[in-house]
Amino acid sequence: MSQQFQPPAPDSYTAAPAPAPAPARGGNVGLGILAAVVAALVAAGAYGGIMNAIDRQVGYAAVGVGLLVGLAAGKVGGRNPALPVVSAILSIGAVYLGQLFFIALALADYAHIGVADVLSDPGIGGLNDIWKESAEAMDYLFLGIGGFVAFGAAKKVSD
Repeated sequence: MSQQFQPPAPDSYTAAPAPAPAPARGGNVGLGILAAVVAALVAAGAYGGIMNAIDRQVGYAAVGVGLLVGLAAGKVGGRNPALPVVSAILSIGAVYLGQLFFIALALADYAHIGVADVLSDPGIGGLNDIWKESAEAMDYLFLGIGGFVAFGAAKKVSD
């Protein structure tokens, strides 16, 4: 009589192999930074436009700037420890540029001229001087809020 070899039956003491961990989400850091720069420029324009439309700053708009920049960097760039830092810096810059854009829009409305005329006459340096003279604690707080939110968003979305 011929017997066939049968493997032993699994018992309750045999542990199943652990599933392999999911591979780290890859991404292109350069494209992530580029996406964050584009998002920062778009967000700066929107931030300045919103401030001009309601004639004041709102914390939610600074949060929106940070979210937009952080999400763009994290989604496109993937997991890289530099992206949250870059996102925070770009978001601070975007909030600042948005504040300058708001000043330019306000001056254009006041003088009944185009924004291009405002940008060419006093220029960015002149707008910066106006910003420095009129900056209050809330202006700096909004810069910080934008950077903080961007850092967290980039970190969270890349996980």
